[in-house]
Parts: sequence; structure tokens; C-alpha cells
Amino acid sequence: MSNNTAPAESLLPYSYWTEEALRLVVQDALSHAAEHGLPGDHHFYLTFRTAHPGVAMPGHLRARYPQEMTIVLQHKFWDLAVDKQAGTFSVRLSFGGVAALLTVPFAALTAFADPHVRFGLRFESAMPASAQQPAPETAPAAEVPTPQVVSLEAFRRRPARD
Repeated sequence: MSNNTAPAESLLPYSYWTEEALRLVVQDALSHAAEHGLPGDHHFYLTFRTAHPGVAMPGHLRARYPQEMTIVLQHKFWDLAVDKQAGTFSVRLSFGGVAALLTVPFAALTAFADPHVRFGLRFESAMPASAQQPAPETAPAAEVPTPQVVSLEAFRRRPARD
């Protein structure tokens, strides 16, 4: 029997189930913070897709962050609420001194972190393929670095010539 055999393709969606279970960790963390506040030096970074169906945010923020946005829940946030039935959380934050209410489906999350304890999660986009927006064909070089291929030939030792 060969050990080079590729694993069988699963007919069960284990990756999806795993991500959904990890999203419940975020839901529990936000529910705890909504009920008790953030303990000690804990604070949360939440990154989400702004174009995901169900994301509600002011137009000026959507224009500024058309694809993805990261918010920080630390000192100044209000009205944090988790709606388990709807699968969303909402929070009021201040952007340049102007309060804004955001409502975000947990399915829109792409990352969660609590830097105080070096805990973080990354999620694949749970956005339906039909709702995803195509990537722009041209983007500024600062936003999309172009990989460079470096030849190792220049660094190899060559035998001495006689």
C-alpha cells in the first residue's frame, strides 16, 4: 500500500462546519462584552466584508471602505448587541467624532482578534459566490504588491576555473 495516496474528497462540509463553530466563539465573546463589558485589557479587532448582504452602515463609511473594514472595540463603543436569531451584531462607534451604528452578520467576518491574549481567528468569506464583487482589474501598486521572482543562480557558488 502506498502512502502517496491523496485523501478522499469529503462529501461532508467539515471546513464549513469548523468555520461556523469558530464564528460562535466570536458570537460568545461579543455577547459577553455586550452583557459585562470588556474585562481588563481585552479588546477586539473585527474585520468584515462591507459588501456582504446584511451589512448595514452609513453610506460615507461604505464609500470609504467598499470591500473590507476593521473596527476596534476597546474604549469607546456603545450599544453593542448580539442578535443570535438574525446571526448579527450591532455596535455604535465614533468615526471622526460622528457616531455611526453598524450592523454586521457574523457570516461577513473575515477576522477576529483579541491582541491582549494573542488570540485570533481568520475566516474564509462566507459570502455567496453570486454576491461577490469581481476584483478590480487595475489597482494601485501600493495596495496590491506585485511578487518578484529572484533567481538563485546569482547566489550559488561556482567551481573555481583553472
